[in-house]
Amino acid sequence: MHIADYIEHTNLKPDATPDHIKTLCSEALSYHFKAVCVHSSYVTEARALLQGSNVLISCVVGFPLGAMASAVKQEEAAYAVRQGADELDMVIAIGRLKAGDWDYVVADIRAVIAGASGKPVKVILETGLLTEDETYRACQEAAAAGAAFVKTSTGFGYGGATVEDIRRMRRAVGISTRIKASSGIRDYKTACAMIQAGADRLGTSAGVAIVKDEGHDRE
Repeated sequence: MHIADYIEHTNLKPDATPDHIKTLCSEALSYHFKAVCVHSSYVTEARALLQGSNVLISCVVGFPLGAMASAVKQEEAAYAVRQGADELDMVIAIGRLKAGDWDYVVADIRAVIAGASGKPVKVILETGLLTEDETYRACQEAAAAGAAFVKTSTGFGYGGATVEDIRRMRRAVGISTRIKASSGIRDYKTACAMIQAGADRLGTSAGVAIVKDEGHDRE
């Protein structure tokens, strides 16, 4: 196992500049990361910087609150795909979920999937705001709606991924839906724990440090 194969090298900070995205993509190429994860306004730049490589471009949708109208999320997804995004990470309608309005939650996911035109969609649950039962059902609803992945967190202050989250999510979706662990993954040991618990991808801004840590672990 090479940890870089799991990493989506991420910069979703509000003050990320074009130079920051250039560095992000350069590091992704140098360390052979699976993907970069950026906002929709930077997909075009990332596509140009990664042209001819195997590094995927993930783009967030409805980020970071998930409270945008479904039609707006759908258009953002469609725009990102037109600009060259390979995958989309959408934030679930958290408030509707907390209210128990599962019809809205599912319709919202399906709207983004429709906008994605066949590109894989990851549904960010924001597990730090959900109960265990809500997390479990959200995973099942997202999978049934056609999501390719369920994802733990946005990384915007509501708690990061935990091993328990990943195990619960894996129980909910079985082997048919993939899992992305995101937020709080800053070292090789934590990254490995997430993978062992069932994560297929790791969203982190600490990808370079994790890969270097892996090298030290093998020495």
